Formats: sequence, structure tokens, C-alpha cells
Amino acid sequence: MTQFRLFTIISILLLLISCSNGEGDYDATGSFEATEVIVSSQANGRILELNLNEGDQLQKGKIVGVIDSTQLYLQKMSLLSNAKGVIAQQPDIKAQTAALRDQINTLKREKARVERLVAANAANQKQLDDIESQLVVAESQLSALESTLQKSSANISAQSSTLEIQVAQIDDQLEKTRITSPISGTILNRYAEEGELATMGTPLFKIADTNTMFLRAYVTNDQLAQIKMNDKVTVRVDDGTGGMKSYTGTISWISDKSEFTPKTIQTKNERANLVYALKIAVPNDGFLKIGMYGEVKF
Repeated sequence: MTQFRLFTIISILLLLISCSNGEGDYDATGSFEATEVIVSSQANGRILELNLNEGDQLQKGKIVGVIDSTQLYLQKMSLLSNAKGVIAQQPDIKAQTAALRDQINTLKREKARVERLVAANAANQKQLDDIESQLVVAESQLSALESTLQKSSANISAQSSTLEIQVAQIDDQLEKTRITSPISGTILNRYAEEGELATMGTPLFKIADTNTMFLRAYVTNDQLAQIKMNDKVTVRVDDGTGGMKSYTGTISWISDKSEFTPKTIQTKNERANLVYALKIAVPNDGFLKIGMYGEVKF
């Protein structure tokens, strides 16, 4: 009888210890979140295509839709046509000054001939002076003409550059009529449909990067002193069969400001009024979902 009582007492003690160890075997709790991006329209026009559904997996940069770009394309064609017209007005300085240059060369040759004649007393000084005067006038005319043509060329080049910038702006707007995914992830919500009119800033869909999930938890001031950035921690979630599934996470962010304990969050010391938020990055094997409850053991 004594042995039976001793066995009973030991069994009760072991049961109590077991229950004590299992209850509250965590340092903090929280819920999972992910990096979410709301993709909005960057152009005005009718949505011609939007090839995505909630739950779809997308890769970064994938084109998932198109917004009507007809008017932008016509604007670009008009600008290109104007640019051709402006370029056609560009003066050919060499061709337009060729006649004056030939005249100057002729006068120089004539001057040299008359100088020889004057030296041989076969021509008078007035003939030489007249040629030199004509040469000065011709060179002045050439200089003035070159200056005018250069200014005209610079003005036309500036007009051409302005049109090139406008064409580049239209190209940028045309590129933005393509709806692309900014990140790799899962479509959470679709806000628009094909055929609808989109304006700049209209939300089209929401996508989340679920490859890495973040458990947002809260710790007390005492716990804060025990952890630091990049610490490895154990994260546990309900596996759906009554057990717990464990992951290794990394502390990726710790708030530098305290806040009052959210009503939905449990901490190691539930009587603590002020807590600090932190985020724990957890690689997702596909099991973790946004909003799922998790426990943390430091």
C-alpha cells in the first residue's frame, strides 16, 4: 500500500512538472505579415488586358496587363514628324559659304599678281589698294555669314533636342502603359477589370512577397535587454494536427520606441503596460500564411 501511494505521488508530481513546462513555453507571440505592394496605374486609359487572378504567383518584372496607348503613340508620331522637319532646316554652312570662299581665294591670287606687277612698275598702287579693299569686304561678309549660319544651326539644334526630350517623355509614358509586377510574390487582391477606365494612381492589384514572412511580436523591457538585431530565434506555429511546427527565424527589426501592449498580443509578462515591437524574418516553405499566429522562443 505504501509503494502504491509513493507511485501515485511521483506520478502526480511528474504530471504537474510536465504541465508546468508545456504551458507558456514561449517568450512572445504575434502574427505573420509580409511585404505588400499595391500596384497602381501609371497611365490614363482603358485597361485592355489584365491577366492575373488572386493567388497567382508572379515573378518580378512580369507584364500582366496593358493600358490603351493609342493617343500616346499618335503624339509620338507627330513629334517625330516635327523633328524631321526641324532637322531638314539645318543649314549646310560649308555649302552656303563656298561661293564667298572661292571669291576670297580669287582675290588673294589677284592681289599676289598685282603685287608682282607693282614691283615691276607694270601696275600702280591704286590697283593694289582696290583689290585689298575688296578682299577685306569679302572676308567680312564671310565672317558675318558664318556667324548667322552658326546661330541658326544652334537654334535648330536646340529645337531638335527639345523634340528629342519630348519623344523620350512619350516613350516613358508608353512604357508605363504596360502593367508589370514590381516584386516576385503572390497576388492577394485584384481591384480592376479589363475594359475599365484607369487613371493615374488607380489601384490595380495587391501583391505580397511570401517567400520570407515576418512575425511581428512584442517584448517587455526586460526581454529587450536579452536580444539584439540578427539574433537567431525559434518560431513555432500550429501544424493543424494538434502539434507545433518549428522554424528558425532572424530578428530583422526592433522598434526604438515603446508602446502600450496591443489587446490581441500576449507577452511573457502580461502585466507589462509598455512593450517594444520587433519583426522576425522567417523563410517560408509555403505553410506560413499572412495573419497566422506564431510563438517565439529566444
